[in-house]
Amino acid sequence: MNLIRTRPLSRRTLLRGAGAALGLPWLEAMTPSVGRASQAAKSPVRMAFLYMPNGAYPETWTPKTAGRDFELTPSLEPLAALRDEVVVLSNLWNEQSKDGDGHYVKEAAILTCERIKKTQGADLRNGVSVDQMAARSAGRQTPLPSLELGVTPVAVGNDAVVGYTRVYGSHISWSTPTTPLARELNPKAVYERLFRAANGSSADEAKLDALLLDRVLADARQLRSQIGAEDKVRLDEYLAVMRSLEERIQRAGEPGANPWKPLAPINPDGAPTDHPSGHPEHVRLMLDMIAVAFQTDTTRISTFMFGNAVSNVSFRWLEGCTAGHHDVSHHQDKDDKLGEYKIINRWHVEQYAYLLERLRSMREGESTVLDNSMVLFASALADGNKHDPHKLPILLGGRGGGRVDTGQHLVYADDAPLSDVYVSMLDAFGTPVERFADSVGPIRGLLHS
Repeated sequence: MNLIRTRPLSRRTLLRGAGAALGLPWLEAMTPSVGRASQAAKSPVRMAFLYMPNGAYPETWTPKTAGRDFELTPSLEPLAALRDEVVVLSNLWNEQSKDGDGHYVKEAAILTCERIKKTQGADLRNGVSVDQMAARSAGRQTPLPSLELGVTPVAVGNDAVVGYTRVYGSHISWSTPTTPLARELNPKAVYERLFRAANGSSADEAKLDALLLDRVLADARQLRSQIGAEDKVRLDEYLAVMRSLEERIQRAGEPGANPWKPLAPINPDGAPTDHPSGHPEHVRLMLDMIAVAFQTDTTRISTFMFGNAVSNVSFRWLEGCTAGHHDVSHHQDKDDKLGEYKIINRWHVEQYAYLLERLRSMREGESTVLDNSMVLFASALADGNKHDPHKLPILLGGRGGGRVDTGQHLVYADDAPLSDVYVSMLDAFGTPVERFADSVGPIRGLLHS
């Protein structure tokens, strides 16, 4: 496949070529089919990070009392059946996002807790996100080191009002300070990717995989010199994915490669549609993919974005809503917009509860997949009307293999570091660190002592 053209190349052509390459079976069939996982082995711990754009209204989000007897607020009522499986964390903030514009600085740093570089070009600068910190240590134990998902395409171009490239608002997972990870948006493609990863490839297929990948990478690198700055961002994302796949091919050919086997079978005929009927179905399908990935142990680390920064997805299909998400987040304390904002907040929590229930329904020996998971739900700002970086809406579901002390509302002193939560999560995941970004240590009360 030769991507080089003598005539000008449009972004549409480039992305179609990239999509076709990513869709080939050889790009994911790289897991060794050697050995069998011991059924008696301790269940793995998983981590997922769900991001909601545009904040939440504090008055209907934050419980009034701390401890184990807290009452669920209207926004959190969808968690009623899961109350003992969840921790509500209050008064956290991400200090490194306190400056700059209303959105991009905060969204890009929600999992890195680093200050991003203000740029309108491709010279991005952030930090390594917590999910990728875990993937560096544990990613080699599964076919897919991590799984990045979303429902909205990457936004390119510059936001002239605030002076930041919109690319920052399209990513929460960063493998290096300059490399945001591309998200998969098509639920059918995700399912096929999980299936291929779980079923491995033969030695002959691995050789062909390597030859084809070398050619794709060579063509893409040549193409980079012929395109503009915005296209370079998209192509660099593509190359980052290719490098990840290249590493997996190499791992598959290593002597004594990890004898991984799926913990549950993946039905080859169970792929979802690649044309969801609307936003709610699209979201549910992507959450289903996280559940399948965790149940089968195809990956133990995932991120999901309900929308990009400044997302103005229309919620007209939701009873009581007539406008887009970003529009109503700037409610100006007007009853009509504020009412819609609260409804949209609650809908997102309902989707979070849906994923937690899916994981809880999956038995894993004497426990469940939810018992062995940590699923963080977060927004990068509080009241969207104020772009407030204080008192972030943060939830953590699942017991993390028995380490997380669930069923409580933890209230901290104002402006406690969000990064401290990540230190505790990494510890429970089995990849402990002394510090993460601007953390001062593990967050108090989250883990069993």
